[in-house]
Amino acid sequence: MEKRKNPDQVTRLLSGNEAMALGAYHAGVKVATAYPGTPSTEILENIARFQNVYAEWSTNEKVALEVAMGASYTGARALTGMKHVGLNVAADPLMSASITGVKGGFVIVTADDPGMHSSQNEQDSRHYARLAKIPCLEPYDSQSAYNFMIKAFEISEMFDTPVLFRSTTRISHSKSVVRIYSDALNGSTQPGFIRQPEKYVMLPVFARARHPVIEKRIDKIKEYALDCSFNEVIPGNTKTGVISSSIAFQYAREVFLDASFLRLGMTYPLSENLIRKFASGVEKLIVIEELDPFLEEMIRSMGVEVTGKAFIPVTGELAPGVVARLARDHGLEVRYEKEQGELHEVELPARPPSMCPGCPHRGIFFVLARLSKRRKMLTANEKNTTNEPGVIITGDIGCYTLGAYPPLSAMDTCACMGAGIGQALGMEKAGLEDSLIAVIGDSTFMHSGMTSLADAIYNQSKITIIILDNMTTGMTGHQGHPGTGVSASGRQATQVKIEDVVRSMGVNRVEVLDAFDMENLRRAIKSAIDCEELSVLIVRGDCAPVRPRSHASRVVLAESCTRCHNCLKLACSAIHDDDGRVIINSDFCAGDNCGVCEQVCLSGAINIKGRTV
Repeated sequence: MEKRKNPDQVTRLLSGNEAMALGAYHAGVKVATAYPGTPSTEILENIARFQNVYAEWSTNEKVALEVAMGASYTGARALTGMKHVGLNVAADPLMSASITGVKGGFVIVTADDPGMHSSQNEQDSRHYARLAKIPCLEPYDSQSAYNFMIKAFEISEMFDTPVLFRSTTRISHSKSVVRIYSDALNGSTQPGFIRQPEKYVMLPVFARARHPVIEKRIDKIKEYALDCSFNEVIPGNTKTGVISSSIAFQYAREVFLDASFLRLGMTYPLSENLIRKFASGVEKLIVIEELDPFLEEMIRSMGVEVTGKAFIPVTGELAPGVVARLARDHGLEVRYEKEQGELHEVELPARPPSMCPGCPHRGIFFVLARLSKRRKMLTANEKNTTNEPGVIITGDIGCYTLGAYPPLSAMDTCACMGAGIGQALGMEKAGLEDSLIAVIGDSTFMHSGMTSLADAIYNQSKITIIILDNMTTGMTGHQGHPGTGVSASGRQATQVKIEDVVRSMGVNRVEVLDAFDMENLRRAIKSAIDCEELSVLIVRGDCAPVRPRSHASRVVLAESCTRCHNCLKLACSAIHDDDGRVIINSDFCAGDNCGVCEQVCLSGAINIKGRTV
């Protein structure tokens, strides 16, 4: 690919995700794939706006990586994006992509989430680069996100390797000024696949021959890392040398103002000569990095004396004040005047996450929480002394995970995408006599629920599976999936109907239910758990934020209200208790789009405003 002559430069205020998307476009990306997951989602959303790039929401991260890998094999530049836990799903093809290498540049973006703002763990994805023996790039602001992305495609083709491009929540979502090229690079020639089974068909005989090639490749990249533009030495005093990367570099710069810095943009592989040269020029060497001691351990393995996790925690996000306090406690000299925790000293009222008013998931969880008198929350030290079977609800990842919070408290497990069905099956096969209900969303069912359902069918399970279909990927911002029939670019696509899929797989007992019909939900769930066969209930209702807003609102008739507070047990933010009196906030109420509170009111005191009783 060649740049157009003398491209004009302009400046824009961009988030890291926006900068990555624009960088990929300006690098000439032709195929971009992803599965939505915070904090990575906006990368594909922004790429999808470009007319001459194919962009898709894939069914899951594994498929996304495989589609991009296939595009790369034709010579097209390809990108796939996901959050850190999604990289676990894509790990199998990732390892194969490393062995086969690429033709067109191939970049894999993973967005980690230190602090677990919207994730079930805070894994450090840099380890995947070392495991797969591929380079890892880490931008430290939006400008580097843009620049590094363009360069990532170049080194991918230069070294015949996929490139892991690691962001974090603060890099992805923070905005800064970016100087950009006003024109994209010229596109590649017409894609074409050249048959090379010894490169692309990983039979053991071919894979054995490729492994030494990969080892030589990583050695060449180490040599490249010595003088590459990703890494930069910032001179300072010789007393303290700081090695850092990503957002941690920005924090370290605020704290150690006079220190010498080695800012690493390529964090794997490391150039031993570069590290030794920098270390030799300072008295004390420290590493500032979030999460695992990834850099620190590699530097120690070179025989270089360094400290880092002796005072920097391996959990949670860092911040300038945190680094300053911990460094002072460790006897290090810092120049940071602000006190740590300024913002944290302000006591704000607790605001636990909750489902939106009018959420189609609220009714089903209200029913699940109350479907059996035998269902009770047991602590780790309690035992069920009744010896009577109860109801266990295995959950999944999505907005509906909020059903685990009080007062609903209607979810007993939640591990990862698609795990709920498998967990319920495992409990059944272990001999648990409780009624087992697995809850999964529509996008998650497409992502990894179908294989679990096939397993349940094959192994003659009698569990109940509830698919909550709000016809979008709600938690990450309403992206499409195969069940919506809407593509990443907003165009009409072929819709995969969940009930058709379930029936075609061999489930005889399938029922589609209105998410806002409480009586029917109660009946269907009771019938399902009492029967002796596998049941699938599809509870369907539009996601509240994407439905046309109703101008009507429900009200509580004070003269009829008996203060039973059953409506408060719905955990709807539109309903609150005002000194013993139940109030419905008309600004929040979904009105005609919901009606669940009216259906659960024991005294008939809730009504649409203006309706004659």
